[in-house]
Amino acid sequence: MDAKKAGFTSIDEYIAAFPEGVKDLLEEMRAVIKDAAPEAQEKISYQMPTFFLKGNLVHFGAFKNHIGFYPAPNGIAEFEQELSTYQRSKGAVQFPMDKPLPKELITRIVKFRVQENLKKAAAKPTQKA
Repeated sequence: MDAKKAGFTSIDEYIAAFPEGVKDLLEEMRAVIKDAAPEAQEKISYQMPTFFLKGNLVHFGAFKNHIGFYPAPNGIAEFEQELSTYQRSKGAVQFPMDKPLPKELITRIVKFRVQENLKKAAAKPTQKA
């Protein structure tokens, strides 16, 4: 199955589209994020696995040679020093498939993003029914 062209409706469906070794890394990434943000909901957004908590929290996905992790620009900037050994851009980091995922770092980034989203949501004025 071509994972790039499929229209996914769940994270399970997304992961199932990949070969065994990649599936394992995706499941590992999913578990780390779930543990760090147990109250977040899973969904597909931009055709990528996404965790949602008062807004998009983080996205992740599999590519040819890496697992992409998208914790928004603030998530990258806050941990820039620790992410310096990885390919990254303003809002994304690439974890090579031939190395273990940095689970402790991913956990801290996700928890940072949870706090960011909760703070942002609390600052929004409540809407009248």
